[in-house]
Amino acid sequence: MRAKRDLGTWPGSWDLQPVCSESAGEARSCSSGGMDYKSGLIQDSNPMENLEKQLICPICLEMFTKPVVILPCQHNLCRKCANDVFQAANPYWSNRGGSISGGRFRCPSCRHEVIMDRHGVYGLQRNLLVENIIDIYKQECSSRPLQKGNHPMCKEHEDEKINIYCLTCEVPTCSMCKVFGAHKACEVAPLQNVFQGQKTELSNCISMLVAGNDRVQTIITQLEDSCRVTKENSHQVKEELSEKFDVLYAILDEKKSELLQRITREQEEKISFIEALIQQYREQLEKATKLVETAIQSMDEPGGAAFLMNAKPLIKAIVEASKGCHLGKTEQGFENMDYFTLDLEHIADTLRAIDFGSDEEEEEFIEAEGDEDEQEEEDLSGGEDGRSTGRRQEEELQ
Repeated sequence: MRAKRDLGTWPGSWDLQPVCSESAGEARSCSSGGMDYKSGLIQDSNPMENLEKQLICPICLEMFTKPVVILPCQHNLCRKCANDVFQAANPYWSNRGGSISGGRFRCPSCRHEVIMDRHGVYGLQRNLLVENIIDIYKQECSSRPLQKGNHPMCKEHEDEKINIYCLTCEVPTCSMCKVFGAHKACEVAPLQNVFQGQKTELSNCISMLVAGNDRVQTIITQLEDSCRVTKENSHQVKEELSEKFDVLYAILDEKKSELLQRITREQEEKISFIEALIQQYREQLEKATKLVETAIQSMDEPGGAAFLMNAKPLIKAIVEASKGCHLGKTEQGFENMDYFTLDLEHIADTLRAIDFGSDEEEEEFIEAEGDEDEQEEEDLSGGEDGRSTGRRQEEELQ
C-alpha cells in the first residue's frame, strides 16, 4: 500500500498522507500525486523507484493512466479517477441537461475545491508533460533487467521471490514455501490473479464507502437543517409564551389596583363617618362644660331672688343634658374590614396547574377562570353590605 486514505471526511475530500520513503539510508521524500521533485530524488541511490513514487495517482494508488488531467491546484489525477471522484460528489450530474453547470469536488491531495462546468472532468486540461514522463519511464523500465531488489523476497527463502498467494493462510509467499515450507498443505493461486481480484474488490469497497459517505453527509445536512428549524420554532414559542404571561401579569395588576381602590373608598367612608361623630360629641361636650360653669356661678349667687330667676331654666337644661345625648353610634364590628379578604388558594392551584396541552384543556381552563370570577364576586359581596351599613349609620347621624 503506497498511501493511506482517510475516507471519513468524504464527500468532497480525501485525506492522503504523502508517500514517504521508509529506508533508513534514504532521504525522506514525499509526494501526494503531483510533480513535486525533491532533492532526495537526485541523491537517492535508486532514482527510478523514487520517480515512480512521483507518478502515483492518489486515488487508485497506481501509476497515472492516460489521459492525465491537471487540477487548478496543480495536482494531477487520472481522468478516470477524477471522473469517479466527481461522480461520487455529484451523483445526479449525468442526468443533468447541457445548460446546467457541472458541479464541484475537492482535490484529494490538498482539498482545494474544484468547480467544474457542464463538461465535467472532460473540461480539465491534460498534463502532457506527465504523460510523456510516464512513457519515458515505462520505456526505461522495459529496457532494464528486473533486479532482485525491485521485487519482494521471501523471508524464509531469501533468494526466492514472492510469486504465489496462499489462499488458506491469506498471505503472499514463494514457491519453495509451497513445496517444502509451511504452506505445502495449503491451497495457493498465482499472485497476479489474487492481486487483480483484491484490487478490484478494494476499488469496489472504495466506491461503496464514498457513496455511503455521501449519504451520511446528506443525513448530516438534513440533521443540521432540523437543528436550525428546531431552534427557530423554540424561539417562536418562547416569545408567544412570554406574551401570554405578560397579558396575565397585566390582568393581575389591573385587578389588584381595582380591589385596592375599593378598599381605599371603604376606608375613607368609614373614617369620614367616625370623624363626623367625633365632631358632634365634641360639640356636645363643649355645651355641657359651659352649662356646668354656669351652674357653678349660679351657686355662688348670694341673693335669693337673683338665684331663683335663673335656677329653674338652668335646672331644666342640666336635667336634659344629664339624660344622655341622642347622637349616633357605631355598630359593633364597624371598623372590621375582613369582608375584603380574598380566598385565592384555588386560583393559585389553577396557576400552578398551567401546562402545555390541547385546545380542550385550554377551554377547561377558561371555564375554571369564569367560575373563579363568580366566586370572587360572591366573596366581595360582603364588602358592599358593610358599606351599606356605614351609609345608613351616617344618614341616621345626620
